[in-house]
Amino acid sequence: MPNPQLPGIAEKEQALLYDKLRDYNRGRASFKEAGIYLIVLPRPGKPNYSLWLYVPSTSHHPFLYINELSPDVYESLRIAGTMLYYSRRCIAVMPYNEKRMRSRGDDIIFFGKYRGHFLHEILQIDPGYLAWIAYRFSPDIPKHERFVQMARAYHTVHLDVMLRKNKQRKAQGGYMGQAGDRLEKKTLRILSVRVDDDPYRTVFRQGAARFYVRQFLVLHDAEGNLATITVRSKRPSPTSGVLPAFEHAYRSGEILHVASARIARLYESRGRKYTHLSHVKFSPSPDAGEAGLP
Repeated sequence: MPNPQLPGIAEKEQALLYDKLRDYNRGRASFKEAGIYLIVLPRPGKPNYSLWLYVPSTSHHPFLYINELSPDVYESLRIAGTMLYYSRRCIAVMPYNEKRMRSRGDDIIFFGKYRGHFLHEILQIDPGYLAWIAYRFSPDIPKHERFVQMARAYHTVHLDVMLRKNKQRKAQGGYMGQAGDRLEKKTLRILSVRVDDDPYRTVFRQGAARFYVRQFLVLHDAEGNLATITVRSKRPSPTSGVLPAFEHAYRSGEILHVASARIARLYESRGRKYTHLSHVKFSPSPDAGEAGLP
């Protein structure tokens, strides 16, 4: 699927955005196997990007609308990527297709307390009722069979969202060991990156400041345990808060393979437990799918 041109975004910025999206999708399932989430571009009368699901199994109507996102593509991708982070499905960007995406009425509930409402509305307000339609309602004509197929596809969206919530609950109680313990052969996925200056290493040479920058990484392992790592630049930068040339810029979604590390300390922030790692040595290793990361 070719990447579309994004309105109001410079070509260089688009290339970086699609690189990050490619990293996010690495290790996830093929769209032919699991379907794919779509960030659909704004269109006349609809200023926001929107989230859709493409499911090949619902052949009569494979494009399913989920919800509105934001008029900003970066914010839209952040919302969708966070909500669906633990899903096996990839995320792609595409323009709106009037012929293939408009509702044909098959997704409107025709009975019960939600009669006249769309399935995507029930996904947001009553996913339990959506599950009942998907697996308890008995269709008697082809149109109703298509309705049930769509309800089952929407229910998988609910399951994808719940994966994240379940992982978050699990992550709240997990440390990776005790302070001073040594870890080996650990595979971690980066959740977020913060870049700032190391004030203790800033120097002045010939009247100009030289900044040593550090990257603060928040990561998780296959069990949902959270870790933090501080990576300090080896070379100075002439600009505050900017990595020097040839230093690796870590990105959200990137997989890191730790050959060895030491647990420096354990701490808790906002009800979540973190293991801070020091003396970290990285190594090449198999991709995220082989490592068991979601």
